[in-house]
Amino acid sequence: MAYTTIKVLWMNPQLQKELKATAVAITPGFLVERTSTAGQCQAHSNAGLNAVRMFALEDELQGKEISDNYAASAIIQVGIFNAGDEVYALLADGQTAAIGSFLESNGDGYLKVHVADSAGAVEYPEAIVGQALEALDMSGSSGVDPASQRLLIEII
Repeated sequence: MAYTTIKVLWMNPQLQKELKATAVAITPGFLVERTSTAGQCQAHSNAGLNAVRMFALEDELQGKEISDNYAASAIIQVGIFNAGDEVYALLADGQTAAIGSFLESNGDGYLKVHVADSAGAVEYPEAIVGQALEALDMSGSSGVDPASQRLLIEII
């Protein structure tokens, strides 16, 4: 099912903020992180590492939709989500998520399927940000339209 909003199920909506994007455009549904400059954010840049469950939202205050990217250096709407919330996020090219797959940062705003290390442990305890609520096959995909990369996830 295609959704028209990033925040599909959000039980604590007061955790919405405005931050300034860095010099790179941001797509609604990206996992984002704060930068070392106060009041700025960027696409989450560290694949597989700890992440705040903070996603770029569509700019509904300007009448924009989830398909409308924020320009570089624009003020963007972000939501900080809690366990049980549902987000319409973006799955990275080359990934295949099954229902129930654990997801972590791909290091570019997109998510990838978490693969446990050889001991089965999670090295970074806050690396897994969500679990896929639907299946999506992006294997063999490259540079496709983000609309086809959207995946409903539950924050964990």
